[in-house]
Amino acid sequence: MRQFDFTPFRRSTIGFDRLFDLLEASARQASSENYPPFNLERLSEDRYRITLAVAGFKPDEIDVTAQQNLLLVQGKKANENENNQGAFLHLGIANRSFERRFELADFVRVDSANLADGLLVIELVREVPEAMKPKKIAVGTGSEPAAIAHRDAA
Repeated sequence: MRQFDFTPFRRSTIGFDRLFDLLEASARQASSENYPPFNLERLSEDRYRITLAVAGFKPDEIDVTAQQNLLLVQGKKANENENNQGAFLHLGIANRSFERRFELADFVRVDSANLADGLLVIELVREVPEAMKPKKIAVGTGSEPAAIAHRDAA
């Protein structure tokens, strides 16, 4: 796959460093392993869901860590080859450790993580603080005074 060099854009823009870091990281990730498979869903304007197929993993073998703007999902599988009673003729179910990273937007937090039927479901919620939400500004007619002047009593 072709690599893009974002250096010229970095020199001519201010404040977009994080965007270019994300693009470079996604280009590196695209060439890496795609295990375990996952789905991303948008449930509503501020709710999201990540579903990972983690068949064979127990809840104590999965670690979900939320940091600022990063969700890290790790599966640590112990070597169980000594417990097998027979030799596999075909081994098609992946049973290895993994690490998946998801970049989160600002104000997105993990609501819950549940493992059932081989699927790890992670619920995400975007909670924008009131101070950051858009506000309606009333537009005056121009005939109203902008401020009330205080008069000294004579």
